[in-house]
Amino acid sequence: MKHISLIFTLALLLLLTACSTTRRVPSDEVLYTGLQGVKYNPDGEGSKNLPEGMTAGIKAAVNVKANKYTFTPKLRIPVGLWIYNNVNPEAKGLKGWIYRKFASEPILVSDVRPEVRVKMIDEILDNNGYFRGYSNYTLNQGKNKKKGSLSYTVVTGPAYTLDSISLLPDTCHLCHLIDSVASADKYLRTGSRYCTDSLSVVRNRIANALRNRGYYYFRPDYIEYLADSIQDPQHIALRLTLAENTPATARKRWKTGNVTIYAFRPDGGGTPDTIPTSRGTIIQMQPSRLRHEIIPECVIFRRGRYLSARSMDVTQTRLSRLGIFNAISIDVAPDTLAEDPTLNVAVSCTFDIPLEASIEVNATSKSNSYIGPGVTFNVTNRNLFGGGEQLNVALTGSYEWQTGTSGGKHSSVFNSYEIGLNSSLAFPRLIAPRFIPRRNRNLNWTRFALGADLLNRPHYFKLAKFNASVNYDWSPSRYSTATFTPFKLTYTKLMHTTPEFDSITDANRAIALSFRSQYIPSLGYSYNYNRNFGRDNQFSWNFSVMEAGNIFWSIYELCGSKGEKKLFGTPFSQFVKGTTQIVYGRRLGGENWLVSRAAVGVAHAYGNSSEVPYAEQFYVGGANSIRAFTVRSLGPGSYHPPVTVQNGYFDQTGTFKFEFNVEYRFPIMGPVHGATFIDTGNIWLLKNDPSRPGGQLKAHTFFKDLAVGTGAGLRLDLSMIVVRADLGIGIHAPYDTGKRGYYNMESFKKSLAFHLAIGYPF
Repeated sequence: MKHISLIFTLALLLLLTACSTTRRVPSDEVLYTGLQGVKYNPDGEGSKNLPEGMTAGIKAAVNVKANKYTFTPKLRIPVGLWIYNNVNPEAKGLKGWIYRKFASEPILVSDVRPEVRVKMIDEILDNNGYFRGYSNYTLNQGKNKKKGSLSYTVVTGPAYTLDSISLLPDTCHLCHLIDSVASADKYLRTGSRYCTDSLSVVRNRIANALRNRGYYYFRPDYIEYLADSIQDPQHIALRLTLAENTPATARKRWKTGNVTIYAFRPDGGGTPDTIPTSRGTIIQMQPSRLRHEIIPECVIFRRGRYLSARSMDVTQTRLSRLGIFNAISIDVAPDTLAEDPTLNVAVSCTFDIPLEASIEVNATSKSNSYIGPGVTFNVTNRNLFGGGEQLNVALTGSYEWQTGTSGGKHSSVFNSYEIGLNSSLAFPRLIAPRFIPRRNRNLNWTRFALGADLLNRPHYFKLAKFNASVNYDWSPSRYSTATFTPFKLTYTKLMHTTPEFDSITDANRAIALSFRSQYIPSLGYSYNYNRNFGRDNQFSWNFSVMEAGNIFWSIYELCGSKGEKKLFGTPFSQFVKGTTQIVYGRRLGGENWLVSRAAVGVAHAYGNSSEVPYAEQFYVGGANSIRAFTVRSLGPGSYHPPVTVQNGYFDQTGTFKFEFNVEYRFPIMGPVHGATFIDTGNIWLLKNDPSRPGGQLKAHTFFKDLAVGTGAGLRLDLSMIVVRADLGIGIHAPYDTGKRGYYNMESFKKSLAFHLAIGYPF
C-alpha cells in the first residue's frame, strides 16, 4: 500500500504539471508569471546611492503578484490556475465544487498594465528630484509565448538640488513666524536634493507650529512652493509663498475666550449645576459624582492667552487618563462680541459607568508537573470619591494536581490550592511632598494596597501571607517612569508542615530559615527608562533596590535592644536587594531584529537575619530566562540536588543572579514570526552553604558555572497579545552530568525544554 500511494502521488503530480495552465488564455494575451526584477542605472552608478524611500516606492509600484503556486519539495504547481484551465466551470457534483472552491482566474500581463507602472516610476523619479530620469519595461518570454514575466529598467540621471531658497517677505507676524520655522528646518537647505515628500513635511511642521501659536485655522495646504529648474541646469530655485485662497480666519491669531466644561451623565439627562472655577465654568449634570477641582487640574487653557492646538491635545489626554469618561470632545467657536479675535472653548465629557466587574478563567502548567485551573473575580470602582480614585478588589482561587507518579505511587487527585483576597485604592495624583520631581503632562498615582493569600501544598506545607503597602508612581521625564514604595509590610506564617517537608528543612538550615514565619518591613525604589533612537534602535534600562528591616533594627538598637529583634513576637527580616536589567534591540533590516539582554541581581541578609526570605531569592530557568532548562532546575553554582532527593527545587535558589540573552527575531508570514536565541546565566550564593557544595560565587569558577542553551521559537503576534512557543536546547550544564567536555548534556533528548508563554521574553 505504501508503494501504491507513492506511485499515485507521483502520477498526480506529473498529470498536474503536464496539463496546460494557458488553455483558456486568449490568443492575444500573455499569462503573467511574476516580477523578474528592477534594474537601476545600467549606465550609471547603480542603486546603492539612491534614496531608500524612492527605491521602496518603485518596488511597491511594480511588485504585482502572479497566480499562487503550491510548493512541494521538488515542484511548483499552480493548482488554482490548473483547475481554472482544465475543469469545466459548468460541471456538477464534486468537479463543480472543486472549481468553485479552488479555481483562480489567470493574471494576465494586460491586467498588470506595465505601461501605467512605468508612468508611476517616472512620477516617483520627478517627485524625488530626478527630472531627467526615465524607465521602461521588458516582457520576458521563453519557448511558451503564452507566458511571460516582467522586468523594469530605471535610469535616474542626475539628481536636482536646491540652489536658492526664497522665504516670505517679513511684513507681518504670520510671515515672520513661517520664515523662522522654515529657515530652521533641515530639509530646506541649499545643496539638498529636491523631494516633494520632504517639502510636504516642512509644510506640516510650519502648520503645526502656527496652530500652537494662536493661528488655529491654519492648514498645510495654505503653504505653496514655486520651483524653477530653468535658470541653472540640475538646480532648483525654490520660493515659498502663501496660497491665494488662504482665508482671513487662517491669517488671524486667536486668543482663548470663555472655557466651558460640560460633564454629562452616561445615560443622558439630569439637572445642570454650574460651578465657576479658575480654569473655566463647569456645567455638571446632576446627579453625578465629581470633585470640582479634578477637571481644572486637567484643563490647561488660559483665558486671554493665544490658543494652542497642543493645549487641546494635552487637555484631552489628561482627562482621558482619569479613567472616568468614555467620551471626550473639544470644540471651539469664534466669540463675535470680543474686540480681538477670540475663540470660546467647549469641553464635553461623558461619564463612564463607574462600576466594572470581570471574571478571568485560566489554566496553568508548571515545571514541577502541577497543572490546574484558576479563576479571578475583579470588582473595580473607577470614580470612588469623584476624583478618578480607583478601588479594586480581586478574589483569586486556583487548585492544582500533580500528574504522573511519585515513588511508585500515584499522586493524590487534589494536591494544592491557593486563595487570595487583594485590594488596592489608587489616587490619580501624588499625595506626597512637592520635592519629588514629576511631569504634569503625565498622570501620577498614589496606591494603597492590602491583601492576604493562603497557599496549601498538602504534601509539604500550608503558608499564609499578608501584605500592606503604599506606592507612588510618576514620570520624572519623558522617557522614564519611577515607583517609590515608602512602606511595605509583609507577614508570612508557616501554619503547617509535613514530615516530608520537615526532612528537607532539617537537611538544609538555609531553607528552613528562609521559610520561617517572619515580618518583612521594607521600602524600595524602581526606575524604568525606555527610548527609541530612530526606527532602528531600542533601549530600555530597569533598576530597582529595596531594603528590609533596617529602620526597625535601628529603632530597636536606639532603645537598647540586643540579640534577635522581634515585631509583635515574630522576628523580622533584614536584608538589601538590588536588580538591574538592560535590553537593547537593533533593526537589521525590515522587521529583522537582534535583541540582547543583560540582567544582574544581588541580595544580602545581615543583622537580624542570616538568610534572605525564600520569596526574595533569585532563580533561573523557564520561559523568560535560560530556556533550555526548566524553572528552578539550575544552581546555585555547580550544585545539583542528588537524584535521591525529590523536589530538590526548594534548594535551587540563590542570592546572586546573572543572565545574558541574545535573540534574533524575524518575520515568517503575516502575524507569525520566528526567533533563534542563545541564553546563558546562573544563580549563586554569596555565603557558603555546606549543604549545597559548589553553590558559592567565586571568580575562578564563574564562567564554568554558567549554563548555556540555544534554541528556536515561533511567535503569533496579534498586536494585543503575543503567543510564544520556544524550544530550548541545552549546550552546557554547570553541574556534573557524567559527561566530559563543554557539551556535557546527558543526551540530546534530555537536553530539550519546551515553553509556551504569553508575551516576549524581554
